[in-house]
Amino acid sequence: MSSSNVAVVKSGFVANNAALIAVGRVLLSLIFILAGFAKLTGIAGTAGWFGSIGLPFPTVVAVLVGLLELFGGLAILVGYQTRIAAIALALFTIAATLIAHLDFADQVQLLFFQKNLAIAGGLAVLAAFGAGALSVDGRG
Repeated sequence: MSSSNVAVVKSGFVANNAALIAVGRVLLSLIFILAGFAKLTGIAGTAGWFGSIGLPFPTVVAVLVGLLELFGGLAILVGYQTRIAAIALALFTIAATLIAHLDFADQVQLLFFQKNLAIAGGLAVLAAFGAGALSVDGRG
């Protein structure tokens, strides 16, 4: 294979890589955008559940969590300050998992625990490698 063919293959891989990262960002962001929006538009219900699991100041926590999920998810979606948003959401996801999903006798809670760890792992990869070329971060 000539060096010009290698360059074409590599440039095609980079273009495909950027698109794949963008798709991954969309898929990771949706759960946070939807959850954050739901919390912010249903503060009473969210605060009631937070209070029932023993979180202090449940209304304040509900608003803060909703804002983190919504705006962190939007940042991941468009690829703005992606590494910071990914780290913040990964840490939040691990914390939420340790607070609310440790009842392994309940198979649903075990599934949530595993799902959240997988999401945190995806966010860690995104934090490590960045948003890719098809992002606000990648424009500069």
